[in-house]
Amino acid sequence: MDDDLRGREPQKSSLESRIESELALLAKDARRIPRALFFAALVLIGVLLTAASIWMHIAPWWVLASFFAVLVALLAAAIWQEHDVWARRLALTTITVLTLFLIVSITHLVHALFHENLSDVALFRDALLLWVTNIFVFAVWYWEIDRGGPIRRHRGHPEPPDLLFPQMMAEIPEWAGWQPTFLDYLYLAFNTNTAFSPTDTAVLSRRMKFLMMMQSALALVVVAVVAGRAINIG
Repeated sequence: MDDDLRGREPQKSSLESRIESELALLAKDARRIPRALFFAALVLIGVLLTAASIWMHIAPWWVLASFFAVLVALLAAAIWQEHDVWARRLALTTITVLTLFLIVSITHLVHALFHENLSDVALFRDALLLWVTNIFVFAVWYWEIDRGGPIRRHRGHPEPPDLLFPQMMAEIPEWAGWQPTFLDYLYLAFNTNTAFSPTDTAVLSRRMKFLMMMQSALALVVVAVVAGRAINIG
């Protein structure tokens, strides 16, 4: 009898280990944040910026593309290794760099309107590229800033909300516990670019108000450049 019990103990221990291992994998999967659209947006921003004509006068397109690729690769590695602090720092650094490139590109666009003999097609092409880039850059900003970023939101330790989406205010049982995804922040950025306002989303924090002011201002400058060429200012 004792021998039978001793023979069963390793089996029980093995079963417990297997259950614990599976539970650990499930917990790890639950901790993963859906970032596919986020990384797709970063790649698209890099493609759009390298396609703008300003960078042809500064460096070959592949230099800028390689720089973007290194930043995104470092960020992906930090996220994969679950180094949350470094992932947050690298994400903010990457977005800041992309924003600076965007501002430089738009500044060059304004300069080109008055001082360079760009064709209408080239000017409108650059304006469209930068207008679309503006949407994705600030969608990434909103994703990373709201309530302390995706890590805090997903892990259940968010900061006070920077944005209040309509679903959060709706007294509908089906919307209980609703959380925004990257697509919601992209929609917000698109509205801000086109209507120069967040439309249906309440902006609560000063830092988010500043970001939206910046996005609207940059979008307005791009539209003004197109309008200026249309009436032959340049």
